[in-house]
Amino acid sequence: MPSLPTAARQSFGNVAPKLAELSDEVLFGDIWERPELSKRDRSLVTCAVLITLGKTEQMNFHFPRAIENGVTHDELVELTTHLAFYVGWPQAMSAVSKLRELFPASTK
Repeated sequence: MPSLPTAARQSFGNVAPKLAELSDEVLFGDIWERPELSKRDRSLVTCAVLITLGKTEQMNFHFPRAIENGVTHDELVELTTHLAFYVGWPQAMSAVSKLRELFPASTK
């Protein structure tokens, strides 16, 4: 029985099959599985970098993944607030917009 296509292969495998293979096997199959950092910590680091670089499109995948990996919504908000003073207000505002979009039930 063939396995289901991974998220990478579904998302961009038809355009960049080697990149999808590397994403599956190296990034998520090796790097994310290394025991030196927990997946929760890797998610926090990844989200911090995405906020820093203003990569809102990638937040669509990594913010929900962070929640799956044990980061709370409140922690993502606090991460964004903290980073506003280190990486810039516009990056933080973009991240807040993405948080609102991805987690509308969490807005107070």
